[in-house]
Amino acid sequence: MVDQQPNSPPLRHQPQLFRSFFQGSFGCSTACRAEGKRLDMVISSGHDMLLEKDYAALRALHVSTARDGARWHLIEKVPGNYDWSTFLPMIHAAENQQLEVIWELAHFGYPTHLDIWSPTFVDSFQRFAREMAQVMRDEGIERPFFTPVNQISFWSWAGGDVAWLNPWASGRGRTLKQQLVRASLAAMAAIREVFPDARFVATDPLVNVVPRDESSAERELATRLHEAQFEAWDMLAGRIEPTLGGDAAYLDIIGLNYYDDNQWFTDGSALPADHPARQPLSALLAACWQRYQRPLLLAETGAEGAARAPWLRQVAEQANQALAQGVALEGVSIYPVVEYPAWADDRRSPGALFGLADANGNRTLHEPLALELRSQQIRMQSWHQ
Repeated sequence: MVDQQPNSPPLRHQPQLFRSFFQGSFGCSTACRAEGKRLDMVISSGHDMLLEKDYAALRALHVSTARDGARWHLIEKVPGNYDWSTFLPMIHAAENQQLEVIWELAHFGYPTHLDIWSPTFVDSFQRFAREMAQVMRDEGIERPFFTPVNQISFWSWAGGDVAWLNPWASGRGRTLKQQLVRASLAAMAAIREVFPDARFVATDPLVNVVPRDESSAERELATRLHEAQFEAWDMLAGRIEPTLGGDAAYLDIIGLNYYDDNQWFTDGSALPADHPARQPLSALLAACWQRYQRPLLLAETGAEGAARAPWLRQVAEQANQALAQGVALEGVSIYPVVEYPAWADDRRSPGALFGLADANGNRTLHEPLALELRSQQIRMQSWHQ
């Protein structure tokens, strides 16, 4: 190993954690809306019927790593009884296509027989995680990746502060965040009993919050709101609220979800693209890397309509800058891979790589995005030569 001189530029990071740097994320939320409607984006996108085709389509585009999810509410309809008939086909299809999958265990959804505020929720999630890991072990899976609870901070806000989705609470976001951290920690401990070398991706939005003016009150508010994005990761690592059981060993890979509207003022209004306080993505990635010194994954990113290809180009350029600065960015995952009726309002999501399937199970490829993806894959190869 060659020692780097103190004043020399940082060494470029060489990603090697995943099978492919450019990845794909499938929509797999199973949230319940306030009116009681259960979402299942695996079904609404047609992915459940097209697993083999969808995974093969990704591999055909030289994408070897993806994010997808087990659906807890279907697997444990009866307390303590597990039906893996919806999950085993996913494992088999991924293995058939040699696709590496980061498996989500809870994407805003859980069985209706559970009370998320109760200690039994944590116990039930821990048992489910252990059983899922054992099923994967029995199927011959090696070197697995998991996301126990997807977007703890976002779920805490949406379900605990503004009653946008289950458990439809207001003013209880902090309590929900603590509970989801407990559940995530318990799940990781259980999975490691089966897979001691399992890797974990803890996902949440990467944001930039700025004051509307230069008053001390606005600056303090902006700082507090900006720092809130780190709370769940800090809890998992035991940096804050250590009574939750967090430890540095449980903060493994930082998963960052980033879109064009992830930078805003303290009142929630979007930060204009030309605003001087807007930060380049590379700077936000560098700040997260400096804070945690953990591998980073841009776990969700994308745009809609004609903006899809230009957005990927912009993100890839920023990823290149971050890597050149020594930031341990291990991947960029396009979201969504396949189109679905948007889970918030049922409209079709026009930002996917592949469209909704026709009657014959065929999806239309968005050619500009696919061409841009291939271009960036080739560029990525050149970065490492």
